[in-house]
Amino acid sequence: MSYYGSSSSGGRGGRRVEYGRSYVVRPKGRHLATIVWLHGLGDNGSSWSQLLDSLPLPNIKWICPTAATRPVAAFGGFPCTAWFDVDDTSVDGRDDIEGLDASAAHIANLLSSEPSDVKLGIGGFSMGAAAALHSAACYAYGKFSSGIPYPITLSAVISLSGWLPCSRTLRGKMESSHMAARRALSLPILLCHGRADEVVSYKNGERSTEFLRSSGFSYLAFKSYNGLGHYTIPEEMDDVCRWLSSRLGVDRSR
Repeated sequence: MSYYGSSSSGGRGGRRVEYGRSYVVRPKGRHLATIVWLHGLGDNGSSWSQLLDSLPLPNIKWICPTAATRPVAAFGGFPCTAWFDVDDTSVDGRDDIEGLDASAAHIANLLSSEPSDVKLGIGGFSMGAAAALHSAACYAYGKFSSGIPYPITLSAVISLSGWLPCSRTLRGKMESSHMAARRALSLPILLCHGRADEVVSYKNGERSTEFLRSSGFSYLAFKSYNGLGHYTIPEEMDDVCRWLSSRLGVDRSR
């Protein structure tokens, strides 16, 4: 089943978007959860699939899609893999709402065929983290920015070195209905950020957390790492494993 038009649609009457290959890491034990993991700007799903395959989380299936290749304003219009267009990797940047919604719909499509008894989550790094947080907002609000209903239930969202898109309108959306407020309150979110991040500044991680909390996302954890730049380290991935094990009730041993 496809939501929001199709997995290759850029939105209502918008540009066509052709997404790249998805890489799947099968669970090594009983399948209890599926997480879509989103790469950063200019990357692809393969690099993260190799890292995720090494994690001691045998009950999790990982789906690592590759973003569409599109012109990116931050690179002067040069095309590369990107979940949406971006000119500034911060909470103050211009929001490509059409691109964000199209990627959120593509992610929902990837999760829509998972078994009904499996918990669903979304995580990502950098721009992928921003897309994951946008999906979290769509889930809580109950619909995409376009007004089309959001079709799946999320149990966990992870942001590594990312930022919150559409931060200026989030609080109003969450306060617009009791159901949105309830979903925001109950959705576990983990944000991790390096204090030495030179691409998405640490301040953006802090401000994203503040925007989320003030909008009612109180089931939230923020972890910082001294000396960490715009990349991941074993300590951070260990924290991700512990958090997922606790929030999703999955094992941490093979």
